[in-house]
Amino acid sequence: MAENDQVQNPQEQLNPQEAQGKQIHLQTIYAKDISLETPNSPEIFLEEYKPDMKISLANNVKELQNDAYEADLQVTVTAKVGEKTAFIAEVKYGGVFNVSGYDESTTAQILRTFCPEQLFPYVREAISESIARAGFPRFILTPVNFNSLYEQARQQNQAGQPAEGQA
Repeated sequence: MAENDQVQNPQEQLNPQEAQGKQIHLQTIYAKDISLETPNSPEIFLEEYKPDMKISLANNVKELQNDAYEADLQVTVTAKVGEKTAFIAEVKYGGVFNVSGYDESTTAQILRTFCPEQLFPYVREAISESIARAGFPRFILTPVNFNSLYEQARQQNQAGQPAEGQA
């Protein structure tokens, strides 16, 4: 795969002869961890709510068997009001994907881009609902460009630097 090629939908990039034998199949998507802490409740609700938000993202991949892989996506949102933590919301969703017929490099890119893109809507909804149910204003995660994150991580790895957001 050329250096600037990005996997948007890998199967759309192939002509019919090339597509034979190349497959991506989603078996299941599941919640692995959904947690919310509000360590300064109820006092935090008496303060003016102008939070400082910190968002972290991690994408992990584990090879299973027979071309099956688990890809997971974890997002942690921490809101602080002054020095006090208003909430910490952490959501981790996983999916089992069958990826076959691709070379090792393309498979790695699919697992780090296409797969988390499939998980992101579930993570976004769970984060938003958890925060709202805790009594805070609804929080919507902005879209994430996983292709860009993958490329940044790849370039950092080539330069010998640790990759952010890619575990």
